[in-house]
Amino acid sequence: MQRARVRKVICEMDAVVMAGGVGSRFFTGDWTGEKPMVKLCGRPLIMYMIDTLRRSRSICRIFVVTSPSVPQTQEYLRAHGDVEVIPAPGLGYVGDMVHGIKAAGIRVPVLVVMSDLPLVTPDLIDRIVSIYNKRCEPALSVHTPLSVCTELGQHPTAVFNRNDVLIVPCGVNILDGSLIEEEQPDYNLILPEIEVALNVNTVQDLKRCERIMFGQSG
Repeated sequence: MQRARVRKVICEMDAVVMAGGVGSRFFTGDWTGEKPMVKLCGRPLIMYMIDTLRRSRSICRIFVVTSPSVPQTQEYLRAHGDVEVIPAPGLGYVGDMVHGIKAAGIRVPVLVVMSDLPLVTPDLIDRIVSIYNKRCEPALSVHTPLSVCTELGQHPTAVFNRNDVLIVPCGVNILDGSLIEEEQPDYNLILPEIEVALNVNTVQDLKRCERIMFGQSG
């Protein structure tokens, strides 16, 4: 009898999804709740990133770092996802990220992403990991030109100048887990793709994502 062929899956690093923010810019007016659970085309926002990581050839395990601000998100993921949820104490982005990576026992390079980037694709994740593997720096941070954010109608709160080009951090990073409590020299990867530029901070961002997903003009 012929033995069934088993496809060997090779992955390169774990991923940590940061999902503990309060979403203060999103929940204004009549909007209430937890941003990772906001529905985008009928699905919780966070599931887009989780599904992207699941389909990425580069990613092994997926961890989601939550906080006391998102109890519904934590409960939903434990019931519906094949990811490991790590409750953090709510120390802010950096503090909770360090807590999550240490709790996961990761002491090698790890991809850290925000949960509010629904347009990021598996191919884009794989490309970022591939570029990191060719660099000598211990860390990599993805940025996009400010002009791309402006065209999308976004108003970023952090802007940096690199070689006379204004760039915005996208919330996609690779860090060395063994150096997680240290400042790590990083390579600034600048990508013009809207997939990394459009994060959902406001209701307007959410509606813009919906239009793009339905093939309409942004």
